Amino acid sequence: MGSASDSGIKALVFDVFGTVVDWRNGVAREVAPFIASQKLTVDRFKFADAWRREYVPAMAEVRAGNRGFVRLDVLHRENLEKVLTGLGIDPQSIPAASLDELNLAWHKLDPWPDAVPGLSRLKERFIIAPLSNGNIRLMLDIAKRAGIPWDAILGAEVVRMYKPAPSVYLDTAELLSIEPAELCMVAAHNDDLKAAKACGLKTAFVSRPREHGEAQTKDLFAEGQWDFVASSFIELADMMLVGESQRLPPAS
Repeated sequence: MGSASDSGIKALVFDVFGTVVDWRNGVAREVAPFIASQKLTVDRFKFADAWRREYVPAMAEVRAGNRGFVRLDVLHRENLEKVLTGLGIDPQSIPAASLDELNLAWHKLDPWPDAVPGLSRLKERFIIAPLSNGNIRLMLDIAKRAGIPWDAILGAEVVRMYKPAPSVYLDTAELLSIEPAELCMVAAHNDDLKAAKACGLKTAFVSRPREHGEAQTKDLFAEGQWDFVASSFIELADMMLVGESQRLPPAS
């Protein structure tokens, strides 16, 4: 396999939840004090999983045109109330400020250990940015806390639509003033890459086999003909930067 430069790639955009950051452990950590304060019997990981399960259906309503675009923070907040209702708790019985604070759990996620060093290497050669369904402030807070070195914040709130709608990928390429084939989507989710490839983007799969815990059954391996397949961002950088040292001018 050649380098990314051989493919004409100029920018890399990244799925964030599950690919760059470990949402499950982070949310479970942040909800634990709330569970204790409310004397709930639910496991903190089951709470996190239940919250995440509402993610796709909520975005589908926007993609289908059943509601106007709202940022993911709004959907997360609504989904939190659904989770509480499912646990037999009336969300109105809890101060709104407490729920607003709990909703910030998604702003406090830790990166996978290889993410920041791998991104830092890739940034030396490529434009790097999130292409997440997360809103701008959410992405900024995660990046500031974790030291993620994005060049820009792109994604759903910028183009006013959620993945995997084609406009998310195509409008992002246009915003970067490049052709779709010059943009590479990096994700741990095969469906994200399938949608990106259908729009003409290059694709890179990075395996995150513990995103959903040890019982994970989906996205354990690459399920398509992606341009790059790696087990970490560091391995991805090794693949994409092949030959770059030969292209650099000699040190003076």
